[in-house]
Amino acid sequence: MSEDLDVNDPKGLIRESYRIDGLGEAECRSILIDWALSLPDSVAQKDALSALIARHADQAHDHPMTRLMSEGLHTFPVTGRRGGWAARRKH
Repeated sequence: MSEDLDVNDPKGLIRESYRIDGLGEAECRSILIDWALSLPDSVAQKDALSALIARHADQAHDHPMTRLMSEGLHTFPVTGRRGGWAARRKH
């Protein structure tokens, strides 16, 4: 699969976060939130996080993004993630 066409990282946010030198936890947290909001509804966050950790953790086990994604495996909701307008919309 091409780097540019990754269903687990559709905007390439996670990939790029590992390429930025000196990125701190606060910036990684902001990127991770943007990533979660941009993930297609058809992709489970936990599955995507597992895939991204497997891809990046060996190269950067001490990177703040690796730690935040690992924490995310235990804190993201198991079922639907839509709130606000998408949750109230009649299907």
